[in-house]
Amino acid sequence: MDFERKTNYLKILFICAIAGILAGCSTLAGKINNTGVVIARRAQVRSSTAVVAADLVEVNRGDVLDIMDSETVENEKWLFVRAHDIENTEGWVEARNVMPQEVLDKARKLAEEDKDIPPQATGQLRAGSNLRLSPEYSNSENILMKLESGSSFEIVGWKRVPKPKGAETKESDDAPKAGSVQQNSGRRAKDADAEKEPEEAYELWYKVRLAPSVSPVPAGWVYGKQVELSVPSDIIFYRTGREFVAWRRLDDDPSASDNAPKDKDAAKEEKPGSWVILEKGSSSGGRGPDEPDFDRIYVLGYDKYRQEHYTAYRSPDVKGFFPLRVEGQGDNKTFSVKVLGDDGQNKEAKYSLYKDDRGILKVSSQGEATKDRKKDKKP
Repeated sequence: MDFERKTNYLKILFICAIAGILAGCSTLAGKINNTGVVIARRAQVRSSTAVVAADLVEVNRGDVLDIMDSETVENEKWLFVRAHDIENTEGWVEARNVMPQEVLDKARKLAEEDKDIPPQATGQLRAGSNLRLSPEYSNSENILMKLESGSSFEIVGWKRVPKPKGAETKESDDAPKAGSVQQNSGRRAKDADAEKEPEEAYELWYKVRLAPSVSPVPAGWVYGKQVELSVPSDIIFYRTGREFVAWRRLDDDPSASDNAPKDKDAAKEEKPGSWVILEKGSSSGGRGPDEPDFDRIYVLGYDKYRQEHYTAYRSPDVKGFFPLRVEGQGDNKTFSVKVLGDDGQNKEAKYSLYKDDRGILKVSSQGEATKDRKKDKKP
């Protein structure tokens, strides 16, 4: 009897062991560790990590993949994934082409912080650059993805952060522009080096918002030296020694319809109109984290009959801060910003826009709007 019990016990143990092994294998084969989103324009899911592996299916930017396993081959990380195609194709894809869902969720949370802030300006990259979760390049852990040269985006804010001591600027664009190399360039370069000012202790970063056609990642930070502001051609020639750092249109632009081209230069093709512009002069001292976003407000009106612009308003020097908001409809609109008051506190400054009897755009602070309108309408 004891022998029979021992035999049955051993049989049960053997069956359990086999079942455990099979369950483990099944779990390994079907386990989904995470999901990811394709960030490359296109990538191939392959039969293996080998150079001669067959391409099984092509995936495109924004496609979701189930991540089941990973492996590093010759310092290149690969992911074993399941595509969401008809066949649920499984295979290997290079990890640099896929962003894990948990990282994408962090980027979406970053975008959520500024969802109610209108774009302050637009920009595009001078050269390929990393989109990051935070404004620093001292490590690679905060890199979301690599953006291509010419990638366009909305700018919702900016920040100056201390430059890491002893750190090299990994994302600076020191290469000469096409056609800029001329004779005696070596001597000129030496002269330029001699005239260089001491490096600033702080570096500029832009917080940007990206369209789905550019990136599946909705927002992130871009190193400022890589960014060229895309000032619309309608207003770019009205700069007078100060940089345009933010701008919003005050009237409807017929070219901004749903049928208008949505490429990186679309902002430069707008029809003439009226604008509110925030200007910033060059700083004589070192620029720090508490530096104002702008120091003057400029409103540019447009006479559609004469087809010419005119200065509707230019403020005295201020210490102003984003965001710039435009509200209202038609000719009666308002815009608001934050300015530093005499008491050292930031307060909202709101301005009213209206047209006088001659159709000329007028601007006044909200408290003075009624008085100014009566003055403009004297018989």
